[in-house]
Amino acid sequence: MRLWSLHPRYFDSKGLTAAWREALLARAVLTGQTRGYRAHPQLARFSGCSAPLDAINDYLHGVFAEACARGFAFDKAKLPAKRSVTPLTVTLGQLEFELRHLRSKLRVRDPGRLRQLPRAVDKVDAHPLFRAIPGPVEAWERGQGRG
Repeated sequence: MRLWSLHPRYFDSKGLTAAWREALLARAVLTGQTRGYRAHPQLARFSGCSAPLDAINDYLHGVFAEACARGFAFDKAKLPAKRSVTPLTVTLGQLEFELRHLRSKLRVRDPGRLRQLPRAVDKVDAHPLFRAIPGPVEAWERGQGRG
């Protein structure tokens, strides 16, 4: 499961579809509708906030908006009405980590979209749910090379 902090506009079509499906799975985990993935580190920032379900639904709204802008036919019935949510934070180190990770995926899947990615993390937008703050890669991130 990858719940990207990056804005969905940077994803290729496979990545955008995966973001939608994985966020729906995350919501199912947060609402107790599935027993798998309950301890998944990507869920830490959602389950640890004051309104986890509202936060994941806001995340889904961000992915849905990008899908609509590209003409995808994601099922709007899977979304509750949009509610006001306090933005979650994400560190610049996390955004940089994810930018590198996305570049490696796009290098194989969609070199054209890779060329459209900003080169520097200070030029990258976070998903609308997140507000970027200074800091290293998030502690919950796996594969970050911390040992």
